[in-house]
Amino acid sequence: MPIVPLQEVKDVADRVLAAAGVPPDNAALQRDLLLDAEMRSIASHGLLRLPRLVERIGNGVANPVTKGRQEWTAPGFLKVDGEQGLGPVVAQAAIDALMDRSASQGVAVAAVANANHIGMLGFYADRVAEAGKCLIAFSTSEALVHPWGGRRAMIGTNPIAIGLPTGDGVFMMDTATSIVSMGEIHDHANRGAPIPQGWALDAAGNATTDAAAARDGAIAPFGGPKGYALGLAFELLLTALAGSAIGRNVKGTLDSTEPCTKADLFIVIDQPLAAVSDFLDLLRSEAPAEGFDNVRIPGERGRELRRRAVADGLNIADVTWSRLQDLAGTA
Repeated sequence: MPIVPLQEVKDVADRVLAAAGVPPDNAALQRDLLLDAEMRSIASHGLLRLPRLVERIGNGVANPVTKGRQEWTAPGFLKVDGEQGLGPVVAQAAIDALMDRSASQGVAVAAVANANHIGMLGFYADRVAEAGKCLIAFSTSEALVHPWGGRRAMIGTNPIAIGLPTGDGVFMMDTATSIVSMGEIHDHANRGAPIPQGWALDAAGNATTDAAAARDGAIAPFGGPKGYALGLAFELLLTALAGSAIGRNVKGTLDSTEPCTKADLFIVIDQPLAAVSDFLDLLRSEAPAEGFDNVRIPGERGRELRRRAVADGLNIADVTWSRLQDLAGTA
């Protein structure tokens, strides 16, 4: 796995997106989203997704130009048809509209359908928190998770992210309601690495540690019935509000040929906020349990990894870097 300077990675990603017909502003946002995940060592949502995105553009199921069609159906509710646009482009346009509207409404909500994969939700949560507001973000996915007690994938990984200013910085958490993302399964399969026991079932509904077999099977919900309940609740809510597909009818986040039919939901809150930084400091000062070096706050490890990547470069999987260089014509 080569360590590549950040600017070199940006240049290669820009060439790949330009060759696919993505306008510069849209390309920069898509690139920054993938790089942010890569820098935080979340390879499952990073650059390995770029070749598939290029294929989707070439196959006509991802529109590199549109920012989506927006309609305010109530003073604080925005309905968005993503028009098969690039996920981060449509998502950021919706969030920008919510940021403006929340200044007068206090709270503004957007439900998005027909947009491509929006990537790591924490990317948007960080941005909104750094602007002094709160964001709660949700997304659905293809049916990748088995229900508690089931053997077949029926609901999405359905993540949630929350970002808010703390008084001396920002807090951000981002988690799926599955025990792991399918992108993480794909990353293990690409590296030929086994997955831990309990992560997934194979296509026959049997427990497996083979990442390649897990790609055709089902991921476990996190926390057993609790993660299943949350994931199901999110899917029902997002589907009802966005008017999107549900369950096994959701397509387009892991393939190159199907229009994307999942849903996204964003809530921006603009209200006076009490500082919570003292409590976070209190948590950090707690004596760690056996086997731990310290008590961490969600999001801090990723932020530190991001700082290191900016300074030292990115550690990119060989297969991913080779594919990107081929697409950019720099191999």
